[in-house]
Amino acid sequence: MFWKKKKEAAVSSTVTPPVAKAEKLAEPQKIPEMVGRHLIDKLKMDVVWVWDLKAVLRKRAGGKPGFDIRVYDEVEMDDKKKKVKDYTSLDGRPDLMLYEGWFDPQTKQIELKDLVTQDYTILNEAEILQKIEGLKEPGSTVFFYLAGGSASGGPFRRGAGIVELNPDYPGAKQKKYNIYRADVKTTEPVDKGQKAYEADKAKDAAKWIKNNHFKPWWYRTLAK
Repeated sequence: MFWKKKKEAAVSSTVTPPVAKAEKLAEPQKIPEMVGRHLIDKLKMDVVWVWDLKAVLRKRAGGKPGFDIRVYDEVEMDDKKKKVKDYTSLDGRPDLMLYEGWFDPQTKQIELKDLVTQDYTILNEAEILQKIEGLKEPGSTVFFYLAGGSASGGPFRRGAGIVELNPDYPGAKQKKYNIYRADVKTTEPVDKGQKAYEADKAKDAAKWIKNNHFKPWWYRTLAK
């Protein structure tokens, strides 16, 4: 009986360790000076554009020095009606970011992954036309990244233009091609999007695409 009571007392005296509090993450801020200088001096980005960017930070995991950082364009977020509260707001959304990585103000080390300016080829109107004329099956589609318009995402930040060989053509009041604006997530259109234009001739569809298919002024041409 004495042994049993001692064991019960030992169990009852066990103390539950306190639960660690979650880190309170900082709100969005202007891009840090060190990161901005890196974009301008090393990556040759436009000065005015860089200092208009916003960033969200958090302490690096595992006791590593410095901060994790995600960089985005606040104007673009407003266009998309997106709200960034802290670093985690952009989890799983590389299509909303321009750069992601880490930096250490003490050692002056910085590593950034460019999430936008990959070496995408801009097609001329003849090349666009060739791809559109290659559509043979009703309902088949081809898409092109856009830098103009109201859609979002993709390398030029304005989604994609999707040209569809109208499955209802040649029905009453139906044109041969439907053209849609669609949001892009990572590299692919999210869905068909919203219809923006109709055309009977492939060359008219190609012209519409070309008017919106170009490298925006801030797009960096990669060094060869």
